[in-house]
Amino acid sequence: MIRVFLLVAVALMAFVTPAAGQVPTAEQLEMLRSMSPEDRAALMETLGVSDVPGSDPAPERERTTDAAQRDRRASERRLPVDAEMDKRLKGDDSLLVDLQFKRDKPPRMEERGQGLPPIAIPGEPAPELTPEEETSLQSLIDLVRSRNPYQLDSNGALALPGFPPIVLAGLDEEQATKRLAAVTAFGKLDVKVMRLPVRKIGVSGLKPFGYELFNDSPSTFAPLTEVPVPSDYIVGPGDQINVLLFGSQNRTLRLVVSRDGRINFPELGPIQVSGRAFARVASELEQRVSDQMIGVRASVTMGDTRSIRILVMGEANRPGSYTVSGLSTITSALYAAGGVKTIGSLRDVQLKRRGEVVRRLDLYELLLRGDTSDDANLLPGDVIFIPPVSVTVAVDGEVNRPAIYEIKAGTSVDDIIQLAGGLTNEADGTRVALVRVNEQRQRVVVDVALDDASARGQLLRRGDSLRVLRLRPTIDSGVTLEGHMFRPGLVAWREGMRLTDAIGSVDELRPNADINYVLIRREMAPDRRAVMLSADLAAALREPNSPRNVELEPRDRIIVFDSESGREQLLNPLLDEMRRQSRFDRPSEIVRIDGRVKARGDYPLEPGMRISDLLRAGGGLQDAAYATQAELTRY
Repeated sequence: MIRVFLLVAVALMAFVTPAAGQVPTAEQLEMLRSMSPEDRAALMETLGVSDVPGSDPAPERERTTDAAQRDRRASERRLPVDAEMDKRLKGDDSLLVDLQFKRDKPPRMEERGQGLPPIAIPGEPAPELTPEEETSLQSLIDLVRSRNPYQLDSNGALALPGFPPIVLAGLDEEQATKRLAAVTAFGKLDVKVMRLPVRKIGVSGLKPFGYELFNDSPSTFAPLTEVPVPSDYIVGPGDQINVLLFGSQNRTLRLVVSRDGRINFPELGPIQVSGRAFARVASELEQRVSDQMIGVRASVTMGDTRSIRILVMGEANRPGSYTVSGLSTITSALYAAGGVKTIGSLRDVQLKRRGEVVRRLDLYELLLRGDTSDDANLLPGDVIFIPPVSVTVAVDGEVNRPAIYEIKAGTSVDDIIQLAGGLTNEADGTRVALVRVNEQRQRVVVDVALDDASARGQLLRRGDSLRVLRLRPTIDSGVTLEGHMFRPGLVAWREGMRLTDAIGSVDELRPNADINYVLIRREMAPDRRAVMLSADLAAALREPNSPRNVELEPRDRIIVFDSESGREQLLNPLLDEMRRQSRFDRPSEIVRIDGRVKARGDYPLEPGMRISDLLRAGGGLQDAAYATQAELTRY
């Protein structure tokens, strides 16, 4: 046995090794077949071979091949194509294009696979450049980089400065890099293209409303056997009618409607039922059994329904002929056809029967109100026709459902806002911008005040774009508490409010809070210039009716410092703000205290500020301070 094993191994090595490149002979294959499955598997593992050409597959593999192929085909049909397409460039995409000089590539080793020796790839020196070429290419690099980021036009073409448009639509980043590297002027440069996942703002970033309803539409429908049959269902050939007889006879009849529209009822003969509503058929059968069969009553129910063939035409994703259940409706047919294209209408889906429109379905009524009254049942030979989309209007900004909506004639601003789900809590009803193209083909902006009934009733036109602006984030009437306290946040402002009304006691402050130096940031009219005031909270709490209890104004910010950890984190942003608002005729209103004080550094200069105020800002003197003398320096 060992000898046979070795012979087979030698024979297999002759055609498994890539260098041999030959096909096994009939004798070699016969030797392999004569081995047991266990020995053959051991030999394959020893040689590192998964399969041998011409050898018989394992029985388990034979049983699972068809199932695996079916599963693979099904999974391929289920693969999300959108995920792959999202990686490809398209019109209006943003790109970063980087150019740089080529560098020397060192030699490297590249693996070839298991059991194979690696391949040595020699190094590649950078191309030699003359001084003139280097200067010219450096200018080109600087020019291309200065225009970053780039945006592809609507056709997916990239316009680099000094070059004709280069179409990159449909390529991924790697392919686009190779495409630009093929430009002659970039032959001695390394090119890199990176797509920026920028969220588009405005109408171009909005999606048409409603089409995602069919994103997960099934390709087929299972028979509807457990669904109640409506009373107005039209019976036709292929339907099954179940009749339960009870009384002097107890039996169940399953009667199938024949092609001529009849059922063959034992003891009653052929009965015409096709083309009638199921409720009428059931009533007539029960009545005939009661009249013609003595002592027998009947209960008629619907069994399996027939399959019907219908057509879905127009702007469907997969237009064509479909076989669906006899209980199917217009929406069932749309699901079977993969839904509606974005260029198709959702508001005028037409059901045609013998060339005439018998029903129009507005899918917005289904999506927004759950109304299925126009979702009619289908009959054999029906045609569902989807016309192109009509007038569309974009709604963006502070609405609950920003999107592009298809509208009907006579739709007003108020109607489109209702379609978009109404305004959000942050919407400013007085700041609504309507962008439209006027009669002179000019794009103009029209202000719409939603608190005006006539403005809300303004009719919309094709291509209008409505944007609802957001309320200002600033607090118009309130006081902000920040810093080293238990409950920072906003408090209501009222006329005559003072510091102790906002901070009622030291219990509101965290341990180690500096109650002798509390900073108040205040905005001055009319330019909102910031000024800083300080207050002694301890003195204000002792004497609430004294001037030390500073009177507050709307939009004041009260900042409490931690005497232990320092003041830089809270104080530096305020100092930077004061430096930014300084001018040549109004220097930065900042003072500094150094030496033997607890909190050295820069502080805001307050109106009427004294040395004692600056000492209080610095946290007071240290124990080692010489308290009888200090030095004041002024420029």
